[in-house]
Amino acid sequence: MDLDLFEQLVLVIHVVAALAVIGLVLIQQGKGADMGSGFGGGASNTVFGSAGAGNFLTRLTTWIAIAFFVTSFGLAYVAKQRSEMLIDQGMPQIEAVEVLETPEVSAPSEIPEL
Repeated sequence: MDLDLFEQLVLVIHVVAALAVIGLVLIQQGKGADMGSGFGGGASNTVFGSAGAGNFLTRLTTWIAIAFFVTSFGLAYVAKQRSEMLIDQGMPQIEAVEVLETPEVSAPSEIPEL
């Protein structure tokens, strides 16, 4: 597969996964949100049942987060391949430079008074 096509495909999946994780986290209720349902808020979680929404959304968030991390590794792989291609094309490499030791400068023995 062409590296450019692979990069574009992984990048699109990466952005969609990032937006999906953000959306799913914002949709979910916190653990303390169920406290109000015990004191008369009987309408909570009526769409998915009493516990179905949290379990489904939690699992979906987990799998999309895994996809996000996998695409992150894919993008890192593409970056590594591109850097190796640039080295192969004759791009100059940074060479190690020896650091010369500077001679020690001694302080004057007497400090002139003003």
